Amino acid sequence: MRRFWTQGPVNAQEHYVVSRSDEIADFIKRVGEGRYIVLFSPRQTGKTTFFQDVLAALVADSASVGQTIDYFPIQLNFDVYKNLDLATFYGHLYEQMREDIEAVFQRRGCVPSEALREFLEGTTLTDHLSMMRFFKRFARFLDAEYDGQQVVLVIDEFDGIPQVALSDFLHTLRHIYISGKPRCPHSVGIIGVKSIAQLNYDRSISPFNIQDEFHLPSFTLEQVHELLGQYTDEVGQVFVPEVIAAIHKQTAGQPLLVNRFAQILTEELDLPKSEPITMAHFSEAHAQLLEEDNVNFTHLLTNIRKDPRFENLLMRIMARDDGVDFNLRSDIISELATYGVIARGADGMCEIVNPIYLYCILQAFKAVVNGLEDEYLHEDSREGFLDYLTPIGQIDMGALLDNFRDFIARAGFKILEVPDTPKESVGRHLLLAYLDQFVKVIGGFMHIEVQTGRGRMDVIITYNQRKYIVETKIWRGDNRYQAGKEQLAAYFRYESLTEGHYIVFDHRQAPKPRVETETIEGLTIRSYVIPVMQELPSKMQSASGMQ
Repeated sequence: MRRFWTQGPVNAQEHYVVSRSDEIADFIKRVGEGRYIVLFSPRQTGKTTFFQDVLAALVADSASVGQTIDYFPIQLNFDVYKNLDLATFYGHLYEQMREDIEAVFQRRGCVPSEALREFLEGTTLTDHLSMMRFFKRFARFLDAEYDGQQVVLVIDEFDGIPQVALSDFLHTLRHIYISGKPRCPHSVGIIGVKSIAQLNYDRSISPFNIQDEFHLPSFTLEQVHELLGQYTDEVGQVFVPEVIAAIHKQTAGQPLLVNRFAQILTEELDLPKSEPITMAHFSEAHAQLLEEDNVNFTHLLTNIRKDPRFENLLMRIMARDDGVDFNLRSDIISELATYGVIARGADGMCEIVNPIYLYCILQAFKAVVNGLEDEYLHEDSREGFLDYLTPIGQIDMGALLDNFRDFIARAGFKILEVPDTPKESVGRHLLLAYLDQFVKVIGGFMHIEVQTGRGRMDVIITYNQRKYIVETKIWRGDNRYQAGKEQLAAYFRYESLTEGHYIVFDHRQAPKPRVETETIEGLTIRSYVIPVMQELPSKMQSASGMQ
């Protein structure tokens, strides 16, 4: 039986796969036109699998009955070359090319001619010029002996090329490209994480300005249906439609996260195969995924901690209603996009790519101890957070959030002492920490439901198979505050809920607290405007200055 897979490339014999037939057809069309194609995207987005499928499709198309084979694919990988000197790099490069050329013949059930074999055995590469001569001579053998097959060169993990080799290597490919057709290589595919401009550290004009950029998108909702449907067809166990939609919504189609969700649901929860996979199972898998330490999350968190400026930008993206312009000429935005943390939204503004990453980012930048944990609950509390459970096992969200409002007022200027937290984000950080502690006490589950980029963040608590929504924003004026209620009401209708809660953190100099409960089109919305202190009162400042 096949499996969902997250440990490297997938293949249709062992794993459930998304066909990406439209993307493969587009890529093959570009190969036929002789383009030199680059695909740069974050790790674990399916690039290597995609190119393996492209090459398989090229070979399959060429090997159809009655057709002449058109392409001679050579696959390379620069993953372990980064620290090599120039001569060693080209020596290993040629060994890899020769081995793959021989593998192509072996897969086709034939052997190279004696003349070609002698040529391959007698060739050495020492620099970019010897590489260019090799391709010219190799093309002559293909023209004379193999019906003029066209070389398609695919280089995976191109980021691993030694810096000392980068410029001349790319200039050589550019020289071959502009020399006109026929040429060898006929088409080139370069795959990596960093773009050519980012690799060219001297900031000179790119030596590869003939590149044809190819975008490999995340899975669409239809592709997630396709992937999970393969499992259902083989095993018989169905995913209810809401689960498929929820997986796509939480992951935004990120390939590894989609497959990881499916792994947990089909293998690790040990569900009877005769039962459908429901939203209750989704919530359990979601909680497990958010709490685990997988390679994808490790990459994410390592990358966002590389530069102190990243935290400030990410918090601005989450806090600002008017958004942050997705400007790739900004080094900070370009780098975060390269790492797969942010992307361009439909309106041209920055978005964090999916709600799971948003949750991880908030957790990463949350103070381990904020120093206010002992003040979450009023001193008259009887059973701590258990006070906010009703006798029938539901959450009294109104009372729970009333207490949070009171906690912020009690804490006062102490919120300014929460370590490593930007002022504009401190209210949300404290709310998440407060609710996180609450759900752990009661055995519930909390996650972020929607992407951010417009100052909105929806916190979802699930307990006893019931969902509770708390939408948070930063105060940007009364008009936006009122409009937020209408947006929230529409969201509640979509989620088939009848009530929800709306918290707006007010960072103005003299804000006024507000609590109001309204009925909007039959939906009950309890709204809070919570003042968040931004600086010490003048008397306290003066007193501290006298000490």
